[in-house]
Amino acid sequence: MKVWRVMSVLGAAAVLVASGLSSTAYSAPTPADDARCAPNPATPLRQFRATWISSVVNIDWPSKTGLTAAQQQAELIGWFDAAVRQHHNAVVLQVRPTADAFWPSTIEPWSQYLTGKQGGDPGYDPLAFAVADAHKRDLELHAWFNPYRISMGTNLSALVPEHPARQHPDWVVTYGGKLYYNPGIPAARKLVEDAIMDAVSRYDLDGVHFDDYFYPYPVAGQVFNDAATYAQYGAGFPTLAEWRRNNINLLIQEMQQRIKAIKPWVKFGISPFAVWRNKATDPEGSDTTAGVQTYDDLAADTRRWVREEWIDYIVPQVYWAGGFAPADYNKIVPWWAEQVRGTDVHLYIGEATYKVGTSTQSPDWSDPQELSDHLAFDSTIPEVKGNIYFSAKDVRADRLGATTLLNNTWYTRPALIPTMQSLDSRAPLPVHAVHADRTAGGVELSWRPTSSDTTSYAVYRRPLAGDDHCPDNDARNLIATVRATGEPQTYLDPTATPGERYLYTVTALDRLWNQSVPIPAVFPR
Repeated sequence: MKVWRVMSVLGAAAVLVASGLSSTAYSAPTPADDARCAPNPATPLRQFRATWISSVVNIDWPSKTGLTAAQQQAELIGWFDAAVRQHHNAVVLQVRPTADAFWPSTIEPWSQYLTGKQGGDPGYDPLAFAVADAHKRDLELHAWFNPYRISMGTNLSALVPEHPARQHPDWVVTYGGKLYYNPGIPAARKLVEDAIMDAVSRYDLDGVHFDDYFYPYPVAGQVFNDAATYAQYGAGFPTLAEWRRNNINLLIQEMQQRIKAIKPWVKFGISPFAVWRNKATDPEGSDTTAGVQTYDDLAADTRRWVREEWIDYIVPQVYWAGGFAPADYNKIVPWWAEQVRGTDVHLYIGEATYKVGTSTQSPDWSDPQELSDHLAFDSTIPEVKGNIYFSAKDVRADRLGATTLLNNTWYTRPALIPTMQSLDSRAPLPVHAVHADRTAGGVELSWRPTSSDTTSYAVYRRPLAGDDHCPDNDARNLIATVRATGEPQTYLDPTATPGERYLYTVTALDRLWNQSVPIPAVFPR
């Protein structure tokens, strides 16, 4: 059996070294190829793709309380495997839904959504398991924390006695049928940050993720009772609203500083309600008439967080259909694109999969094409670098066949996660000693790593006999990304057609998805 080796790459042309095979067997692209080599927007090389896996009240995972450790693990593996099948490259997993923990926290109790009882040990470390199994599949794991919500009910004494909220009842505000930490109390803010940093410091997280809950959403006829706290801490702020916004700004600034101080590569992202302010309220706001404005109602100055670059990515929850007059997807997304333009903040769009086939808000949610239309629109806006879907059970439900349609239209190939040049722009060294062999199960590639900072690899394949001389500037030839596991590294391609020769190329990727130059190998018939 012959094994072709490619010993070097000169520009885009590979020099093929094997007995009897000319070095012109694979030629460089010519100017005539330029138009044909333009990237296909339907198969982008880089695009963030994820699903929110929600744990609060057991929305997604665990599906119910009291499952055994093995059952919980099997369910989570199912969600991760589904992500891989759909060519997603990340998961956003809720690990602190109500001032509790999905890991053995040194600060807060075990979450009740694991065992049914707050403080109940599930018999394993769910966050450690999640990180390890996500990484096995080369998925980024973004740990999702809710900052201030303590309980979905109002009974403080229902919390375990050692709960920080029981120890500091003066930090707690009852509002809208729930308990919250008061964001205006500096010690409470520090506790929230410490609880999150406990996870950041101990686990190999790829991201820290907040959703849209800061000060709670307004409830008619109720007042969030923090007047005394404002009197105590609000000096220098002429209004309660300005003081509240500053409290949340401090949380965002301090979290960013604390994360980067110990792990500069960990991404910090936030997924807010998508309307910062309506245009009628502020000329710089979006052309919307939404009933909630984060700046005014949640004390969340989301636009400032982008402009100040206190976060690495923002995922506005654009949970409306295109053409929906009060909040039009096709108007809100361009507004957010304008906000991130010229910054280092990535823009991903939050998608309301849960509305497909269920919502009567607008007739578009009865159209299986709606989500696919969103991605078609996003593909025309360079600032949009990906999408996240809420939530996992709704993605799996595939109502109206909308998820299948979206995947078959837009996710036919894998994709690399967009790089964040502001965090790290240095590519790892390329791999070496790339080999390709025919086995009973397909073509097996093997190679050796060069860089110690290599985290994973991308594998590309094209027919050697074809006329595709284009650089891999989209994902049409990308067949897989695989996690680095050791030396030598192997990958089995079970889809190679017997009798056809291929040019494979392998690139090294670091943990921020910077990509090395490609190293090829040729597999003969």
